[in-house]
Amino acid sequence: MNPEEIGNLMAKAREAQAKLAELQQELALRTIEGSAGGGMVTAVATGALRIREIRIEPSLVEGGDHAMLQDLTAAAVNAALANAQQMVQEELQRASQDLGVSLGVPGQGH
Repeated sequence: MNPEEIGNLMAKAREAQAKLAELQQELALRTIEGSAGGGMVTAVATGALRIREIRIEPSLVEGGDHAMLQDLTAAAVNAALANAQQMVQEELQRASQDLGVSLGVPGQGH
C-alpha cells in the first residue's frame, strides 16, 4: 500500500468511528420496553442498557404477593434488557453494512 492509500484508509476508519460513536449516543436516548405477567410489570430500558423506568399495576402491589412482584419485576427487566440488546445489535449491524465493515457486538456471540 502506498502512503496515499494508507491515508485514505485511515480517513475512512476515522469517519466510521465517528459515525458509530454518533449512533451509540443516539441509541442511548432510545427506549424499549419489556413486560411480564401479561403487562402487570413493565420495564423501560435504554439503548445504553440501563433501566429508565419500572411500571407496576397497582392491583399487583395491593395484592401483597411480594415474591410474585419480585419475580415479575426481574422478568420484565430481563425482557427489557434483551429487547434493548437486540435493538442495539440490529442498528449496529445496519450501520456496519452502510459503512462496509463487519462489527461484533459484545455479549452477542461474536
